[in-house]
Amino acid sequence: MKKIIGYYLFAFVYYICRLAPIKKKRVLCIMTHDDGEGSNVSLVAKALQVESKEYSFAYITKKDTLEVKSLADWRKMFAFFVLKPYQMARAEIILLDNVFLPFAYLRRRKGTKVVQLWHGTGTIKKFGQDVNTGKLKVLEKRANANITHLIVNSPAMKELYAGAFGVSTSCVYPIGLPKTDELLKRIHRFSQENRNPDKERIYQKYHIPNHIKLVLYAPTFRDHEINHPRVEKHLKELVAGLPEGYILGLRVHPFVAKAISNLPMGEKVCQLSFEDDVNTVLMATDILITDYSSIIFEYCLTLRPMVFYAYDYEEFMEHGRGFYYPYQSYVPGPVAYTAKEVCRLLQECQFDINRIKDFIEENYYSLDGNATGRLIALLNED
Repeated sequence: MKKIIGYYLFAFVYYICRLAPIKKKRVLCIMTHDDGEGSNVSLVAKALQVESKEYSFAYITKKDTLEVKSLADWRKMFAFFVLKPYQMARAEIILLDNVFLPFAYLRRRKGTKVVQLWHGTGTIKKFGQDVNTGKLKVLEKRANANITHLIVNSPAMKELYAGAFGVSTSCVYPIGLPKTDELLKRIHRFSQENRNPDKERIYQKYHIPNHIKLVLYAPTFRDHEINHPRVEKHLKELVAGLPEGYILGLRVHPFVAKAISNLPMGEKVCQLSFEDDVNTVLMATDILITDYSSIIFEYCLTLRPMVFYAYDYEEFMEHGRGFYYPYQSYVPGPVAYTAKEVCRLLQECQFDINRIKDFIEENYYSLDGNATGRLIALLNED
């Protein structure tokens, strides 16, 4: 009930502020999922600043929403429910990386472009309108009705994302995502210079010997495991069977990372969950172990091996979100169901890189590194 009152209050102030005109080149960045420098919204904001000094920016971050939920500081409350609606009402461009539920109680102004960049480069598991039920499903659909531009990676994702957001395909633009540009830039630099500054940084920071291979374990976020994450059990099993010459890097959702913060990592594990820039982590990694995470849509660009540790596949199919595609044939790597199988695959080290190349071809419109440029051109259209 408190959330609904908050949404109404936000909308009420917004409609009052609509009496003021839209401010040209005013951008509101809503970063409630990823407020790091390497996020899609941050990268677009940087590019707009380079294009013109006339752009001005306001922000709603993950930190802002958490502070409002705590009800601890009246100044933060005032800023969120008075200043932020004012900034939204006057914005010419609104960039988002998540569903912003106050949008369900207001309507964008004619002349304001609302750009949904999302936080995942692609998806294996179902999300949004395809899994939500009840009030949340209704609110998200109403909120998403404000979207003018939904940016995706390829034409193959157009109908899928339109359905998940509950919007028309006419507002879905398969032009590629900005954070892909940044990763491609680093991959190209590595191929040209045969030097990997990201790997050097991670290895130096975590005191990893140069001859050791770094295996990243990045399981998907499971809502029901926030307070009782099973990752601790799987981590121990993977470490126990890890081949000689390997070390495990762990990257989990921040909520899960905090829940296991007292877990002794040992010599064979380094905690990478709090690294701000995911591209740095991906570039430093030799092999990825994941399950249903969208991280594979970025990691595949490195053309490095992936192992899919689907320990709860049957449970996820029956009680979880489910998948858009047949899982075993869709993912670009071998599927394992136990830690022992994962470690055996690492030991054998026989991976089909062509499978990864096919996955890239299927899921990317272009790998020219100019997705950000295409988006800015789109924003400049009348």
